[in-house]
Amino acid sequence: MLSDTQIRSAKPTSKAVRLYDERGLYLEVTPSGGRWWRLKYRFDGREKLLSMGTYPDTSLKAARDKRDRARELLAQGVDPSDARRAERESKSLEAVNSFEAVAREWHATVHVVKVSAGHAARTLIRLEQDVFPWLGSQTIGEIKAPQLLQTMRRIESRGAIETAHRALQACGQVFRYAIATGRAERDPTPDLRGALKPVLVQHMAAITDPQRVGQLLRAIEDYKGMPITRAALQLAPLVFVRPGGLRKA
Repeated sequence: MLSDTQIRSAKPTSKAVRLYDERGLYLEVTPSGGRWWRLKYRFDGREKLLSMGTYPDTSLKAARDKRDRARELLAQGVDPSDARRAERESKSLEAVNSFEAVAREWHATVHVVKVSAGHAARTLIRLEQDVFPWLGSQTIGEIKAPQLLQTMRRIESRGAIETAHRALQACGQVFRYAIATGRAERDPTPDLRGALKPVLVQHMAAITDPQRVGQLLRAIEDYKGMPITRAALQLAPLVFVRPGGLRKA
């Protein structure tokens, strides 16, 4: 049975040296000075090796614990190497299906095509600052309404009520994209309808005094900026539409 003293005193030589513990576990000291834990075992009639980490990052006790878990799998008829490979594939799949991965995919393939560059940039910044730190690493199909609400509450807590609503709207689009691509079954954002603080809109009073209306029209006529902006200002009093509607028209 190995001891920590034996491990620490082991010196590298021109060839790899194996220091054996028990039940197939040994430490391999390489010529370069590396210390690798290995587990030798037999499965389905074949001799196999399993890496158990390096010393001192993996202590003697930790290596023995890993060995014991591997031997428990063998007792159940499971190859520890296959179990480790399946675990890695599962983690890789979780990373691909995380909220952040799906959100970035949605942003790059759908959102940037539908909106202006500035709008797309603001959406990504909002997700990176207010959503990814809390939900980014979670599998998107496992996120529930309470978790989403807690994230929105953090935004509300700093007084950014409108930002919270916009972040929730973006999250809804990400969830719907995840449903379409087979990585989620439902969108939890409708469950939060009415749960956020309302956005208080301050309406600007219209000019009703004829003298002030005249001042506004003269100011528009005297405008010396871009021709397109000048034309829009001159059209606005004639058609009485919102600035966004006039711009799109």
